[in-house]
Amino acid sequence: MAVPKVVIVGRPNVGKSSLLNWLAGLRLAIVEDRPGVTRDRVEYLMSHEDRYFELVDTGGIGIKDEDNLTKHIEEQIQTAIDAASVILLVVDTRAGLTPLDEEVGRRLRNVDVPVLCVANKTDDEKMDVQASDFYRLGRGKIVPVSTKQNRHRTVLLNLIVERLPADSAGEAPSGDPEMKVAIVGRRNVGKSTFVNTLAQAERMIVSEIPGTTRDSVDVRFELDGKGFVAIDTPGVRRAKSRGASIDFYGTHRAQRSIRRADVVLLFLDATQRISKVDKQLCEYIGEEYKPLIFVVNKWDLLAKSMPTEKWVRYLNDTFRAQRYAPIAFITGQTGKNVKALLNHAQMLFKQSRQRLSTGQLNRLLRDAVQRTPPPLFQNRRPKIYYGTQVSVQPPTLVLFCNEPQAISRPYQRYLLSAVREQMNFEEVPIKLYLRRRQPSDSRDEVGADADGAAKAVGEGAEGETVR
Repeated sequence: MAVPKVVIVGRPNVGKSSLLNWLAGLRLAIVEDRPGVTRDRVEYLMSHEDRYFELVDTGGIGIKDEDNLTKHIEEQIQTAIDAASVILLVVDTRAGLTPLDEEVGRRLRNVDVPVLCVANKTDDEKMDVQASDFYRLGRGKIVPVSTKQNRHRTVLLNLIVERLPADSAGEAPSGDPEMKVAIVGRRNVGKSTFVNTLAQAERMIVSEIPGTTRDSVDVRFELDGKGFVAIDTPGVRRAKSRGASIDFYGTHRAQRSIRRADVVLLFLDATQRISKVDKQLCEYIGEEYKPLIFVVNKWDLLAKSMPTEKWVRYLNDTFRAQRYAPIAFITGQTGKNVKALLNHAQMLFKQSRQRLSTGQLNRLLRDAVQRTPPPLFQNRRPKIYYGTQVSVQPPTLVLFCNEPQAISRPYQRYLLSAVREQMNFEEVPIKLYLRRRQPSDSRDEVGADADGAAKAVGEGAEGETVR
C-alpha cells in the first residue's frame, strides 16, 4: 500500500549515515566520526529495478546523548522500526562483533520483517571472512559492503528489493478492507462516549474524570454491514502538564494509534477554544499524511446559539494546512450525525486508496503548468517533465524535473490543489516528491508549447505500470 520503508539501524558510529548517503548517491545525512550526530530520522525516496522505497536513517542504538535527548532518539528509532518493511542492521567489520551489536541484535529478535545484516567497512575480499563473525547475531545473510570503496552497492540494493513486500502497483484494491479509525483529542472531549455509541455497548470506561482511558483500545463494530475498528486513545495533555509516566506514555500511544489508523478523527469540544494540544495533534497527523476529519463534539450545547459557519471559519483560520479536511458537528452522547461521520470516514478511506494512471496525471499536470507556469528561479524557468503515482495511503506522487530545488513550496501546493480539484483526492493529504530526471530519460517537458510533444507525455505514459 504505502511506500515501503527500509530502515537503517545499528549501534553508534558503524556508518549508518554514510550508508544512506552512499545508497542514495547524495549527501543527505551528516557524517562525522563521532557518535550521536544523527538524532531524528532522515528519510529519502529511492528507486531501484522499478521499485520505490524510502530509506530511513536512525540514531545509534544505545547511545547516551550529550544533550539528554536519549529518550527522544530511542522514540524515533522505535517509530522507524515499527514502520519498517525491511531492516538493515549495520555493523562494523573493522571493529568486529561488540556487546552493543549483540544488544541491537536482541532488540530485533522479535521483529517480523526481513532483516539484512550489512557489514560495513569490508573494504576488500580478504575481510569477508572477518565479516562472517556477525553470523553469531542470528540475522541470516551477511552482506559485506564498503561505502568508501563503493563495494557491493548494487548487490545490496538487489537484496533489498527482493525482500520488499509484493508490489501491488497498478492493481485495483481487492475487496473492501476493514477501516481503522483513530479517535484522538485532548482529555474529556467525549472520545470514549463516542466509541460506546458506535459499538452500542459499554465496551469502554466512560467517566467525567479526565484521563480515564490510559491505553489505546481497539473496538470492532459494524455499520450497514461493513466492519470497522475504532481505536480509542488516551486524552493528551500539554507537555508541561505531563507529570506522570502514564501521561507521557499516553501521548506516545496516541501517536502510535495515529500511525496505525487509516482515518483519524480529531475530537474538539464545541464549548472550548482550540488548544495547543489540538494544534500539536493536528501537526502530527499531517506529518503522518493521514486522512483527517475535524469532529466538533457536544454540538447540542451550542446548536441554538452559534452557526456552524462560525466554527468552520475558526477551524480553517487555525489549521490552514488542513483546509481540505472535512468538518463534522456531532453529539456523541445521543449519536446525532455519528452515522454520517462514519460514512464520510469511509469515503476518505476510499480516496486515500485511489490510483491515477500515469497518463491521467500527466495530462492534469500539463494543463496546470500551461495555466500557470512555474515561477522563475535564478532567472530561469524550471521544467517539469512528467509525474507518476508510486503508492497509495497516502497517495504518493513523484514529479521529475530539471531542478527539484527550483520548484517552490507555493507552486507545489498549487500543483497539489490542481490534483485535488480534478481527481478524487479532494479531502485527503497527498505526498509529493520532486526528483531530478535521469540523463537517459528523454521524455519531453510537461506543458511544452508543441502540442505533439505535450500529448506524447500524456499518451505515451498511459501504458506504464504505476509503482
